[in-house]
Order: sequence, then C-alpha cells, then structure tokens
Amino acid sequence: MYQTRLLPADDTGKDGAAAILRAGGLVAMPTETVYGLAADARSDVAVARIFEAKGRPRFNPLIVHLPDVATARRLVTWDDRAEAVAQAFWPGPLTLVLPLAENAGLSPLVTAGLDSVALRVPAHPLARDLLLRFGGPLAAPSANPSGRVSPTEPAHVMESLDGRIEAVLDGGPCAVGVESTILGLNGDSPRLLRPGGLPAEALAEMLGEMPLPPEAAAGITAPGQMTSHYAPKGRVRLEAVAPEPGETYLGFGPLPAGAEGAMTLSASGDMVEAAARLFHCLHELDRSGAERIAVAPVPDRGLGRAINDRLRRAAAPRDTPESTSYAP
Repeated sequence: MYQTRLLPADDTGKDGAAAILRAGGLVAMPTETVYGLAADARSDVAVARIFEAKGRPRFNPLIVHLPDVATARRLVTWDDRAEAVAQAFWPGPLTLVLPLAENAGLSPLVTAGLDSVALRVPAHPLARDLLLRFGGPLAAPSANPSGRVSPTEPAHVMESLDGRIEAVLDGGPCAVGVESTILGLNGDSPRLLRPGGLPAEALAEMLGEMPLPPEAAAGITAPGQMTSHYAPKGRVRLEAVAPEPGETYLGFGPLPAGAEGAMTLSASGDMVEAAARLFHCLHELDRSGAERIAVAPVPDRGLGRAINDRLRRAAAPRDTPESTSYAP
C-alpha cells in the first residue's frame, strides 16, 4: 500500500511527480482527454506496476506519451504519412500506431509483444511540462481499474487507485473527456483502431479518405479494444428513449418528463459537451448506486462515434473470456 499524494500543479508538484517517475513510481497525470497512469516506458518494473495497479490484462498494449514529434521519430519507423498527420494533429487527442524501431528502448510490456507501438503527444500543458521534466517516454493508460470508467478529475483517480500509486498531479477536470482517437499507420492503408477525441471526419479530410475499420481477425492491436471496457458498476441498456421501472436515465438532449434522478450528457444536444461529460456522468451514477442504467440514443457522427464506442463497451457482457476484471 502507498500513501497516495495529491500534488499541486506548481513547480514543486511537477518536480515531485518527475522524481517519483524517475524512481520507478506511478503518477496519475492530467491530459486533455482523461487522466493517465504514467510510468517510465523504458522500465520493465515500472510498466509492470501499471498492470498491477490497474488489474490490466498483460496482452493489452499501452500508449506511450511523448513531449514532441522529434522523440516519436526515434522510436518508430517514420514516413511522410506519419509526418503529415503528426504535423496536423499533434499535440492533441490523437494516438498513432506505427512499426516499432529496432533498439527503441521501450519495455516489451508496453507493446504486449506486438511489432508496433502506440504514440501520442498530449496537448495538456501539465502533461507536456511533466514529460519535459522527466526527460523520457511515459507509458500512460487511463488511471482507473481496468475495464472501469475512465477518470476525468483528480477525485476519480483518488476514489479508485488510492493506496495503489504514489501520486496524482492535480490538473483539474479534463477538457475533452474521452480517450484519444487511435489511427493505425502500420499497414498499407490508415485504419481507425479506436474512435476518440479527434473526430474521424477530421482525419478523413486531412488524409483524403476515411480510415478503414480494424481488421476483423487481427485481435487486439491497440489500447481500448477490449470487448467490455469503460463500464460503471450498474448494468447498461442502450438506445433507450425512456427509462423502465428501476432504471436511472442518462439522456442526450432534454430529459423526458417524469425521469426521476435522471441526468443528461448535454441538455442542448451539444456533442462536445456530451463527450466531456460522459465519464463524469458514469462516475456520478456509480456514486448514486444506480444498478440499472438506461442511456438515450446518441447520433453516431463526429464525437458521437467515440461516445457510442465507449457506451457499447460499457454495456457489453462482463462474464466473457474477453472481459476485463471488475474488481477494484
């Protein structure tokens, strides 16, 4: 057990976080998407502690966070296509999967044995400052028990990982609220491996084509592809126009009359607000003790693709071999 500290977003807090990471410890850091559980991506022991703290399956790869594009070029096989995408969208909520370079120096636990690696340059100023002070790549999946709701506030991390990690760097609420979009550039054609905080339409406009979906028989090739993931404690029913008896309603747009205890992702139907509030609402439903949750339809366009992806995984059966552990 650790005495998990909440570190302030000042020089003392950032230097303290960097020192913990250099010593092989774990620090939850803010990004513009969600809080990430950071550890030295070059250290087998430090990365193994991420899996231990989260209860994460070892075959599920991690995203490596970097301070700049120049660092990314040294870790992977880089080409003109990667350069163009990185210049357009980094720093920001986009992860690129690229072929791992020889002698990249990353722990093999990061890639789960794959010959590719997921890289991101975050836009959050605290994350970027921490990366520079630490002076190396940080492996950082979401800072929550595996399969559970991702954290968008420091309190979410403290509620689920207190005693399992050394510190949380307090950057306040996350602006985007859903994880990064993952784009695979390790094949002949770009593939959208996970919808996220950067809409697929923005990628399509830049690439000149809509990225293909993941290959059906490829298995898990990137983070966030587990069948059951991002789940609250209560069971989730999707595409619900109104709650049934015993259900708590999570709406999109105005709430239906008589939906007691209901909340909405966005009363005005704004997709950006809905994405930013998604995990916050799921955490609130956990706190309220909701055992059955009915979720309103969300348009499957723009950020709605990422919202619906997370909701489908939250509603997936939890007793299959592909499911992750739900023990806190």
